Amino acid sequence: MSLGLWLTFVVAAIVIAITPGPGSVLVLATGLRYRYSAVFRTLLGLELALLIHLVIVALGLGALLATSNAAFLTMKIIGAAYLVWLGVQKWRAPVESIDTTKVHISKSGRLFRQGLFVNLTNPKAVIFIAALVPQFIVMSAPQLPQYIIIGATMVAVDVLIMTGYALLAGRFRVWFQNTRMMRMQNRIFGGLFVSAGAMLVFSSR
Repeated sequence: MSLGLWLTFVVAAIVIAITPGPGSVLVLATGLRYRYSAVFRTLLGLELALLIHLVIVALGLGALLATSNAAFLTMKIIGAAYLVWLGVQKWRAPVESIDTTKVHISKSGRLFRQGLFVNLTNPKAVIFIAALVPQFIVMSAPQLPQYIIIGATMVAVDVLIMTGYALLAGRFRVWFQNTRMMRMQNRIFGGLFVSAGAMLVFSSR
Protein backbone atom coordinates (compact mmCIF):
# COMPACT_ATOMS: atom_id res chain seq x y z
CA MET A 1 0.00 0.00 0.00
CA SER A 2 1.47 3.32 -1.08
CA LEU A 3 1.60 6.34 1.22
CA GLY A 4 -0.90 8.23 -0.94
CA LEU A 5 -3.37 5.34 -0.87
CA TRP A 6 -2.97 5.00 2.90
CA LEU A 7 -3.56 8.73 3.46
CA THR A 8 -6.71 8.52 1.37
CA PHE A 9 -7.89 5.66 3.56
CA VAL A 10 -7.11 7.69 6.70
CA VAL A 11 -9.41 10.46 5.44
CA ALA A 12 -12.15 7.91 4.71
CA ALA A 13 -11.70 6.36 8.17
CA ILE A 14 -12.01 9.79 9.81
CA VAL A 15 -15.26 10.49 7.96
CA ILE A 16 -16.64 7.10 9.03
CA ALA A 17 -15.64 7.60 12.67
CA ILE A 18 -17.05 11.13 12.90
CA THR A 19 -20.40 10.12 11.41
CA PRO A 20 -22.87 9.75 14.31
CA GLY A 21 -24.06 6.23 15.04
CA PRO A 22 -24.91 3.83 17.88
CA GLY A 23 -21.23 3.59 18.87
CA SER A 24 -20.81 7.32 19.33
CA VAL A 25 -24.11 7.52 21.25
CA LEU A 26 -22.86 4.78 23.58
CA VAL A 27 -19.54 6.56 24.12
CA LEU A 28 -21.28 9.87 24.88
CA ALA A 29 -23.66 8.20 27.32
CA THR A 30 -20.79 6.42 29.08
CA GLY A 31 -18.63 9.54 29.11
CA LEU A 32 -21.37 11.50 30.87
CA ARG A 33 -21.42 8.99 33.73
CA TYR A 34 -17.85 7.74 34.08
CA ARG A 35 -14.27 8.83 33.65
CA TYR A 36 -12.25 7.90 30.58
CA SER A 37 -10.81 4.77 32.23
CA ALA A 38 -14.35 3.35 32.16
CA VAL A 39 -15.11 4.66 28.67
CA PHE A 40 -11.98 2.85 27.49
CA ARG A 41 -13.65 -0.47 28.34
CA THR A 42 -16.46 0.47 25.99
CA LEU A 43 -13.94 1.44 23.32
CA LEU A 44 -12.23 -1.94 23.62
CA GLY A 45 -15.52 -3.62 22.81
CA LEU A 46 -16.25 -1.28 19.91
CA GLU A 47 -12.81 -1.77 18.37
CA LEU A 48 -12.85 -5.55 18.79
CA ALA A 49 -16.14 -5.63 16.90
CA LEU A 50 -14.60 -3.41 14.21
CA LEU A 51 -11.73 -5.87 13.77
CA ILE A 52 -14.16 -8.80 13.63
CA HIS A 53 -16.04 -6.99 10.86
CA LEU A 54 -12.77 -6.53 8.98
CA VAL A 55 -11.94 -10.24 9.33
CA ILE A 56 -15.42 -11.09 8.02
CA VAL A 57 -14.79 -8.89 4.98
CA ALA A 58 -11.31 -10.34 4.45
CA LEU A 59 -12.76 -13.86 4.47
CA GLY A 60 -15.36 -12.88 1.90
CA LEU A 61 -18.33 -13.30 4.23
CA GLY A 62 -19.15 -9.61 3.96
CA ALA A 63 -20.20 -10.18 0.36
CA LEU A 64 -22.65 -12.85 1.55
CA LEU A 65 -24.21 -10.43 4.00
CA ALA A 66 -24.41 -7.79 1.29
CA THR A 67 -26.12 -10.06 -1.23
CA SER A 68 -28.26 -12.33 0.96
CA ASN A 69 -31.55 -10.75 1.99
CA ALA A 70 -32.12 -13.39 4.66
CA ALA A 71 -28.70 -12.91 6.26
CA PHE A 72 -29.02 -9.14 6.19
CA LEU A 73 -32.54 -9.21 7.63
CA THR A 74 -31.50 -11.58 10.43
CA MET A 75 -28.55 -9.43 11.44
CA LYS A 76 -30.66 -6.29 11.17
CA ILE A 77 -33.35 -7.65 13.48
CA ILE A 78 -30.77 -8.84 16.02
CA GLY A 79 -29.00 -5.48 15.97
CA ALA A 80 -32.21 -3.48 16.22
CA ALA A 81 -33.51 -5.65 19.07
CA TYR A 82 -30.28 -5.16 21.02
CA LEU A 83 -30.36 -1.38 20.53
CA VAL A 84 -33.98 -1.21 21.67
CA TRP A 85 -33.19 -3.40 24.69
CA LEU A 86 -30.23 -1.16 25.52
CA GLY A 87 -32.49 1.90 25.22
CA VAL A 88 -35.10 0.43 27.55
CA GLN A 89 -32.41 -0.46 30.09
CA LYS A 90 -31.01 3.05 29.88
CA TRP A 91 -34.48 4.60 30.23
CA ARG A 92 -35.19 2.51 33.32
CA ALA A 93 -31.71 2.89 34.86
CA PRO A 94 -31.83 4.02 38.52
CA VAL A 95 -30.81 7.62 39.18
CA GLU A 96 -28.15 6.84 41.74
CA SER A 97 -24.91 8.64 42.48
CA ILE A 98 -21.92 7.25 40.64
CA ASP A 99 -18.40 7.04 42.00
CA THR A 100 -16.52 8.22 38.92
CA THR A 101 -13.11 7.51 40.46
CA LYS A 102 -13.48 3.77 39.91
CA VAL A 103 -15.69 1.24 38.20
CA HIS A 104 -16.37 -2.20 39.64
CA ILE A 105 -14.92 -5.05 37.59
CA SER A 106 -18.39 -6.45 36.83
CA LYS A 107 -19.47 -3.08 35.45
CA SER A 108 -16.26 -2.90 33.40
CA GLY A 109 -17.22 -6.19 31.78
CA ARG A 110 -20.71 -4.89 31.07
CA LEU A 111 -19.32 -1.76 29.41
CA PHE A 112 -17.03 -3.89 27.26
CA ARG A 113 -19.89 -6.17 26.20
CA GLN A 114 -22.10 -3.20 25.36
CA GLY A 115 -19.44 -1.77 23.07
CA LEU A 116 -18.83 -5.17 21.48
CA PHE A 117 -22.48 -5.97 20.76
CA VAL A 118 -23.45 -2.45 19.62
CA ASN A 119 -20.92 -2.63 16.78
CA LEU A 120 -21.03 -6.36 16.22
CA THR A 121 -24.79 -6.51 15.59
CA ASN A 122 -24.79 -3.66 13.09
CA PRO A 123 -24.96 -5.31 9.63
CA LYS A 124 -24.59 -1.97 7.85
CA ALA A 125 -21.12 -1.61 9.39
CA VAL A 126 -20.01 -4.87 7.76
CA ILE A 127 -21.50 -3.87 4.42
CA PHE A 128 -19.92 -0.42 4.61
CA ILE A 129 -16.49 -1.92 5.33
CA ALA A 130 -17.05 -4.49 2.57
CA ALA A 131 -17.74 -1.68 0.12
CA LEU A 132 -14.84 0.52 1.27
CA VAL A 133 -11.89 -1.68 2.18
CA PRO A 134 -11.45 -3.62 -1.11
CA GLN A 135 -10.87 -0.33 -2.91
CA PHE A 136 -7.67 0.12 -0.92
CA ILE A 137 -6.35 -3.42 -1.33
CA VAL A 138 -3.71 -3.91 -4.01
CA MET A 139 -4.53 -7.38 -5.32
CA SER A 140 -1.08 -7.90 -6.86
CA ALA A 141 0.59 -7.47 -3.44
CA PRO A 142 0.39 -9.68 -0.34
CA GLN A 143 -3.00 -8.98 1.22
CA LEU A 144 -2.45 -9.91 4.87
CA PRO A 145 -0.03 -7.00 5.58
CA GLN A 146 -2.47 -4.63 3.87
CA TYR A 147 -5.39 -5.82 6.01
CA ILE A 148 -3.23 -5.45 9.13
CA ILE A 149 -2.38 -1.85 8.16
CA ILE A 150 -6.02 -1.09 7.38
CA GLY A 151 -7.21 -2.66 10.64
CA ALA A 152 -4.65 -0.77 12.73
CA THR A 153 -5.53 2.48 10.96
CA MET A 154 -9.28 2.04 11.43
CA VAL A 155 -8.87 1.24 15.13
CA ALA A 156 -6.44 4.11 15.77
CA VAL A 157 -8.65 6.66 14.00
CA ASP A 158 -11.82 5.41 15.68
CA VAL A 159 -10.22 5.44 19.14
CA LEU A 160 -9.02 9.02 18.63
CA ILE A 161 -12.43 10.25 17.44
CA MET A 162 -14.34 8.38 20.14
CA THR A 163 -11.91 9.64 22.76
CA GLY A 164 -12.78 13.15 21.61
CA TYR A 165 -16.47 12.37 22.07
CA ALA A 166 -15.78 10.93 25.54
CA LEU A 167 -13.68 13.89 26.68
CA LEU A 168 -16.33 16.30 25.37
CA ALA A 169 -19.00 14.44 27.34
CA GLY A 170 -16.72 14.46 30.39
CA ARG A 171 -16.66 18.24 30.42
CA PHE A 172 -20.42 18.22 31.03
CA ARG A 173 -20.40 15.34 33.51
CA VAL A 174 -20.67 17.62 36.53
CA TRP A 175 -23.97 18.97 35.16
CA PHE A 176 -25.49 15.49 35.27
CA GLN A 177 -24.76 14.50 38.86
CA ASN A 178 -28.05 15.56 40.40
CA THR A 179 -31.13 13.34 40.31
CA ARG A 180 -33.16 15.40 37.85
CA MET A 181 -30.36 15.73 35.30
CA MET A 182 -29.41 12.06 35.59
CA ARG A 183 -33.00 11.04 34.96
CA MET A 184 -33.15 13.36 31.95
CA GLN A 185 -29.88 11.89 30.63
CA ASN A 186 -31.28 8.37 30.97
CA ARG A 187 -34.41 9.38 29.06
CA ILE A 188 -32.49 11.14 26.28
CA PHE A 189 -29.99 8.37 25.61
CA GLY A 190 -32.62 5.68 26.11
CA GLY A 191 -34.71 7.39 23.44
CA LEU A 192 -31.68 7.69 21.14
CA PHE A 193 -30.91 3.97 21.39
CA VAL A 194 -34.54 3.02 20.73
CA SER A 195 -34.63 5.45 17.78
CA ALA A 196 -31.41 3.95 16.41
CA GLY A 197 -32.94 0.50 16.66
CA ALA A 198 -36.09 1.63 14.86
CA MET A 199 -34.04 3.29 12.11
CA LEU A 200 -32.04 0.10 11.67
CA VAL A 201 -35.23 -1.96 11.30
CA PHE A 202 -36.60 0.27 8.53
CA SER A 203 -33.26 0.88 6.82
CA SER A 204 -32.12 -0.73 3.61
CA ARG A 205 -28.64 -1.47 2.36
